[in-house]
Amino acid sequence: MSENTPDAPVLVADIGGTNTRVALADGRVVRPASVRRFRNADYPGLEPLLGEYLAEAQIACGGACIAAAGPVRNGVARMTNLPWVMDGALLTRATGSTRVAILNDLQAQGHALGHLAPGALREIIPGAPARAGSAPARLVVGVGTGFNAAVVHDLAGGRRLVTASECGHASLPLRDEADLALARAIGGADGFAGVEEVLSGRGLEALYRVTAGGRARPAAEIMQGFEAGTDPVAEKTARHFVRFLGAVTGDLALIHLPFGGIYLCGGVARAFAPHLARLGYPAAFADKGRFSDMVKDFAVRVIEDDYAALTGCAAHLAAQG
Repeated sequence: MSENTPDAPVLVADIGGTNTRVALADGRVVRPASVRRFRNADYPGLEPLLGEYLAEAQIACGGACIAAAGPVRNGVARMTNLPWVMDGALLTRATGSTRVAILNDLQAQGHALGHLAPGALREIIPGAPARAGSAPARLVVGVGTGFNAAVVHDLAGGRRLVTASECGHASLPLRDEADLALARAIGGADGFAGVEEVLSGRGLEALYRVTAGGRARPAAEIMQGFEAGTDPVAEKTARHFVRFLGAVTGDLALIHLPFGGIYLCGGVARAFAPHLARLGYPAAFADKGRFSDMVKDFAVRVIEDDYAALTGCAAHLAAQG
């Protein structure tokens, strides 16, 4: 490896709570054949994981950008559901390049918008079209191992600002006594029921456990039982899950006014995508009292490209020059 090798591909990585995807990219275009998935539990940290990838690739690296499922502050990423801490010095050691960048995973999804392949988006709610020549805000919402969202602003001069957040740890919206009982059941030792405690893979499991009176099933089995129609508890759980998803994303729509659309992403969001309409997502999303008509103006789509965050990392690094 050599420092900032001209015309060399860049390394991009999407670091989730369970798995890390790594690839090479030329400019904003990810090389599909270069994508590899690693199980995080097999590594003490990111540096040896990237070292293994580059050793196998046997290629000089012209830069690196990673997307981390956790807060990024002052250039340091701390994983929310994994004891990893990453900064620019680590990326330079691992890749040999000083051209490095670190994003929150939802920021990477925001940078991917406009660079995804045709057919990567599934429409859930059509919304109202944006005014020609305008650049309205957009919102990406991630539902996977965790939950989070980021707002996307396109600025003058082709620049893009994607703001980070940790909204998955905000309070779960509760409408009635049944919701309150659920919150108490999943609140854990501290008694706090955050959005992520329901709207995530482990949240789906917790919701099923409460609905089933204590009986537990892994998230994959819950989805299998729901899709096969063989588990009535899974069907009920799925409806609860989608109701909360609609309520939370509707709240975020009113907070951020993303007239450019809302984009759901993440493995759990993709799994539910074919079923959202049947399970009542549009009604739950628009259930905002006298602001219901306004909320209906926001289009909702699901990003079905599993590697969108890698594209976002490549686009962000390319925009930095």
